[in-house]
Amino acid sequence: MRAAAPKVAGAAEKKSMQETTSTGDASVSPHAFSPYGRWLFAACRWLALLGGAVFLLLVAMSIVSIVGRKMFSAPVPGDVEILQMAAAFASASFFAYCHLNGGDVKVDFFTARASSKTVHRLDALGSGLVGLFGSVVTWRALEGALSIRAAGETSMILGWPLWIAQILMVPGFVLLALAGFYTAALHLRRSAVATTGVSA
Repeated sequence: MRAAAPKVAGAAEKKSMQETTSTGDASVSPHAFSPYGRWLFAACRWLALLGGAVFLLLVAMSIVSIVGRKMFSAPVPGDVEILQMAAAFASASFFAYCHLNGGDVKVDFFTARASSKTVHRLDALGSGLVGLFGSVVTWRALEGALSIRAAGETSMILGWPLWIAQILMVPGFVLLALAGFYTAALHLRRSAVATTGVSA
């Protein structure tokens, strides 16, 4: 029974690849992901949901602070600092999920008449660059957070350590790098299917 699960997943992926080749659609559906891809997609999804929840809390805090400032001269202390620090984490949490969903902005005017193989190869190149970008940003964000921690920098009003806000962005960038490289590999595999007509 345990050995049957990978076979079923592989058959579903092969069928999805063959359908993609026959229709000429070079998009990548999360339903065609491998077990690792589905795990990555779930992690990115939960992080994006967490980021969305943080933004909702920030909106609520901003409303309370604005009303308190206008009506009672009592805003939320350090509301701007909280907004800046929390929004940095929340913003970084969406990139990987967006990329795995194919939500990146694409200009496909020049590739509208290209073959599925060509489009997959170009998408693989783009996803590879996304993975490289995510890796570099992860490295620099982590280095920056450690430097800020060593310097002991804190926010002016609340006195919160600034390195915490920066290091909280690292998981989102790590997932972005993994999402980029995984999607690049998937596009390359589909390019091979489009070329040979058989699953790699």
